[in-house]
Amino acid sequence: MAQLALDLQFRPALGRSDFVVSDSNRDAVAWLDRWPDWPGQVLAIHGPTGCGKTHLAHVWQTRSQASFVTEIDAGTLQPGAAVILDEPSLWSSDADAARARQTALFHFLNRLRELRGSLLLLHREAPARWPVSLPDLASRLAAIPAIAVAPPDDTLLAAVLTKHFADRQLAVGDEVIDFLVRHIERDFAVAAATVAAIDQAALSSRRRITLQLVRQVVLQPQAE
Repeated sequence: MAQLALDLQFRPALGRSDFVVSDSNRDAVAWLDRWPDWPGQVLAIHGPTGCGKTHLAHVWQTRSQASFVTEIDAGTLQPGAAVILDEPSLWSSDADAARARQTALFHFLNRLRELRGSLLLLHREAPARWPVSLPDLASRLAAIPAIAVAPPDDTLLAAVLTKHFADRQLAVGDEVIDFLVRHIERDFAVAAATVAAIDQAALSSRRRITLQLVRQVVLQPQAE
């Protein structure tokens, strides 16, 4: 009988010491290390979902005491504030609502500069590519330094996989990591989902995580 695998939540490690620097993210790390010497006091990091943007933001948060902000409201900013905006919502099928959101961000950026604060923007696309309709905001966004986090190389993908297993308090052999690097898509979100699927399979079958189990999890969907 298969064991019922509980959907347990786990807390990922987000410290500087467990963030692996490789060619994929080296530029982003270097720019974060330059803080507070950012042009215009704003930096954007962009890349695909799961590429490590949030991890980088948490590393910077520890250093700068920054706060993650969900509401773009210039009135809430404090002098010298350091803030993080993750995927700000600036678009809407309602043109008036979209313009209101974009106007709010424009005032937010202006107020932040007046208060000599710092802003880290996280998004899938560089701000200069955001389809905003407000010309003043478009000009401001185009001037923000935007650093891409590239798809992972072998070294980084292996490190990310190892980290996801470790975050779940799972120890696996090098042969498991090597196999996954060679067989899964080079995508951080896929890496996270694959580790979750392997953990689930091990729990439900009451088996250790071996290369045989990993092969079944990764290759079985391709055989169907």
